[in-house]
Amino acid sequence: MGIIATIIVGALAGFLAEQVMRSPMGLVGNIILGIIGGFVGGFLSQLLFQVNFMTGINITSIITALIGAVIVIAIGRLIRREPLR
Repeated sequence: MGIIATIIVGALAGFLAEQVMRSPMGLVGNIILGIIGGFVGGFLSQLLFQVNFMTGINITSIITALIGAVIVIAIGRLIRREPLR
């Protein structure tokens, strides 16, 4: 996936994860969170299903990055000992 596609998918996934987890991050935080979530989601999809769902700007990439971003937020909250809400 190209850098522009990664940023677009990351921004969308980060925004959605922010809404799902009620975690205010801001635009740059959303993009970074979504990109990290894309890596985590892509890694997990490769590990579990032997298929990388991060293939471009499409719904499967956004959902994969969203799942990864939610996991990243949850792990961050566990490390900081915040409630998972």
